[in-house]
Amino acid sequence: MQANFWHQKWEKNQIGFHLPAANPLLVKHFFALNLKQGSRIFLPLCGKSLDIAWLLAQGYQIAGAELSAIAIEDLFRSLNLTPKITQKNTITHYSAPDIDLFVGDIFDVTPSMLGKVDVIYDRAALVALPVEMRKKYSDHLIKLTQLAPQLLICFEYDESLHAGPPFSVGADEVKTHYQARYDLTLLASEPVEGGLKGTCPATEHVWLLKPFDSVVNAA
Repeated sequence: MQANFWHQKWEKNQIGFHLPAANPLLVKHFFALNLKQGSRIFLPLCGKSLDIAWLLAQGYQIAGAELSAIAIEDLFRSLNLTPKITQKNTITHYSAPDIDLFVGDIFDVTPSMLGKVDVIYDRAALVALPVEMRKKYSDHLIKLTQLAPQLLICFEYDESLHAGPPFSVGADEVKTHYQARYDLTLLASEPVEGGLKGTCPATEHVWLLKPFDSVVNAA
């Protein structure tokens, strides 16, 4: 899947994946991460998600990566913030108090650019990528964030009934990408009301991923 696919979606405002409110599964399960206020949360492929406004309101700092400048400019307008904009190689960095967003190819974002993050919230990234890109993405995410814990939300459905994105990512695939480095806990599985884009039944799974070192230290 090429970058042009997503640029065209934003240019044509074909953003059915954009929710009109903070994700209810985030609101319900985020505190399983047991984060301190002021912790820095990374949202890969964040778009202009209203989850960002919700997390800022809870007292967290936000970092995000997004391909579309249109999405990020819309986001800052919605937050009534004027960002400082700087260029770092192929990545455009939009920043304001408590928020750093990196526009460009997420694979061009480096750990030194991103800085330290305390946790990853992946609602729309892993499921947005075709199967041939997901291993590269999960490996990059681990290196980029120094193995930060994750709250991961995935869709699962019969892909013969719907052509993604979002793509179906089941438990076996989550384990393939992450079980070597993380302790995986399935927090919830809930049916998607009305089905996926109204085309087929689907389930959303909420995963908590904790690095093995943190699990041992907490024991």
